[in-house]
Amino acid sequence: MTKSTKRPAPDEIDVMALAYRRAKGKRPWFFDDPAVEKVLNITMAVAGELAVTRERLDAVERLLEGQGALKRTSIETFKPDDQATAERDAWRKAYLTRILRVVTQELEAISDAEKVRPK
Repeated sequence: MTKSTKRPAPDEIDVMALAYRRAKGKRPWFFDDPAVEKVLNITMAVAGELAVTRERLDAVERLLEGQGALKRTSIETFKPDDQATAERDAWRKAYLTRILRVVTQELEAISDAEKVRPK
């Protein structure tokens, strides 16, 4: 049997569950200071997210402008309504959860260790 390569639809992906998944094995470390390593991990996660977003946004802008549906200057003057603001807020929460995954997992590990430690 072959494994299905069908991608799930975006609304079928549980981003919160994915954000809390832990990689198997040990995490590779590049710096002696764990705090520096965490900042690097967060920065690289943000850089990856930003690169994908930038490419997709560029594609959308070029397609819309090429079809005469939008001028890029319209994007600069756009004001979101309440619904768009609420959707953006929900996205931002999920995004920050993914970005701060390293810190959250460390706090959980500390909490778990404290629960096991005899008092």
